[in-house]
Amino acid sequence: MKKTLLLMAAFVAVSASAQVTEDFKPASTNQEGKQYPMVNSQRMVRAQISAPEANSVKLDIGGVKYEMKKDANGVWTGESAPQDEGFHYYQLNIDGASVPDPGSKYYYGASRWGSGIDIPAADEDFYTVKNVPQGSVNEVYYYSSVTQQMRHGYIYLPAEYYANPTKMFPVLYLQHGMGENETGWGAQGKTGIIMDNLIAAGKAVPFIIFMDNGLNARKPGEQPQGFGGFRPQGPRPAGGQRPQGGARPAGGQRPRMSGADFAKMARRMGGAFEEVLIKDIIPMVEKNYRVIADADHRAMAGLSMGGMQTHGITLNNPKTFAYVGIFSGGTIGADELTDVPDFKATNKVLFMSAGGKEKGMAEGEGSVINAAEGLKKIGINAHSYISPETAHEWQTWRRSLYQFAQLLFK
Repeated sequence: MKKTLLLMAAFVAVSASAQVTEDFKPASTNQEGKQYPMVNSQRMVRAQISAPEANSVKLDIGGVKYEMKKDANGVWTGESAPQDEGFHYYQLNIDGASVPDPGSKYYYGASRWGSGIDIPAADEDFYTVKNVPQGSVNEVYYYSSVTQQMRHGYIYLPAEYYANPTKMFPVLYLQHGMGENETGWGAQGKTGIIMDNLIAAGKAVPFIIFMDNGLNARKPGEQPQGFGGFRPQGPRPAGGQRPQGGARPAGGQRPRMSGADFAKMARRMGGAFEEVLIKDIIPMVEKNYRVIADADHRAMAGLSMGGMQTHGITLNNPKTFAYVGIFSGGTIGADELTDVPDFKATNKVLFMSAGGKEKGMAEGEGSVINAAEGLKKIGINAHSYISPETAHEWQTWRRSLYQFAQLLFK
């Protein structure tokens, strides 16, 4: 019986290995000269690291840890299951410690610098570098009157900004998601490449993009609160926190948030960053760059948390932005606009998107499709987009930017 079980195990192992197509190639996101990690035509990731003294090494990607095997030289190798197309954060787990892969470039996500990998996509042409006029993504340092500190962002300037030195341009203010920062849209999102290709193809008008950090805006005397901004220093008001170890409500999970409650929360999502954007960033951009300084030539968009910030900031400042984009960040409902008449009067495009695997936003009553249809009925030029076969991930947001950019400033 024992022999039979061993033979069966060997058969399963051989069968599993036979299912792996051995056409692995180094990932495009590797550090120069590094062969690993690799990706094959099945979209499986193969990682490798030399760790002779380790007892256990795992590849941690997509919320799953995959066991890696050590050879006689102490080199560990292992593969993941097929991954979605596009960009993914990942790490290696060595004897219980999660560390970046020394073979990959590093990206800021999950509130730390770590490894990332791009899985080739059927539609990757729109974010592939081409021999077209090249814009630039530049670092910007500026003083914030709100935080009373120097802050840091990035600005995309289209090629025509340099070629036509008298032309004025519209601006998109573009925000990242939770656990990311101002580097996200340029690095993971490939914003500059997407825009250069769109403009060269005549699918988008040239415009400027400013990308800032929506999580670290902090007024003097405030301390971090996490998701949703910062709170004043000092003790929390009585009753403001569930006692540690206290029980959740009956049923073991939080009650589903109503549309009205979500809307109220979204209106508060900007936190101090809302003031930084309105009082510091927009005036700084309009002073230092050739910008058309009116609502008709201003847009705001963001992904996930940045989409929720966009939701709140644009409704709180309805005369400031004529174009609004929310990527995987919920929806703006028609009922929210009943007490914001200036939004309807100013808005030219309201775009909402989600990944096809984001069931709450891609399907059902709360979907971006239904929200857009409701907005159209009250006269809003609303658009919805579902990214095929992607979830809450950068491929969804790259595609969303590609779609949204083609609607702007026309």
